Amino acid sequence: MKVVFASRTGNVESIVNKLGVDDLMQIESGNEEVHEDYILFTYTDGYGDVPVEVDDFLSGNAEHLKGVVVSGDTSYGEAYGGAGDAIAKQYNVPLLYKVENEGTDEDIAEIKKVIA
Repeated sequence: MKVVFASRTGNVESIVNKLGVDDLMQIESGNEEVHEDYILFTYTDGYGDVPVEVDDFLSGNAEHLKGVVVSGDTSYGEAYGGAGDAIAKQYNVPLLYKVENEGTDEDIAEIKKVIA
């Protein structure tokens, strides 16, 4: 399945690169379009917020969204991975995995299972 991702600090990009997925698309402006089913990988902005470019992207591309994987920082407490929670709720898709920063080898193995 296609993987669409947004990465500001490089953590999410590192995760998707470790997955060995061939069909990748990066969200840069939010104006990108996708016409097939995809899993979204995103970071969490601010205190649990959906990044602006991801929000813009989803406003025109939600119909093919099948699930979300989110990167965050556990030091934010209840806001950890909040973007994933918000997207899953708003678009009624599963939150497949929360990963801290760029994740561990174990995280990558688990993510591979949930997106297979």
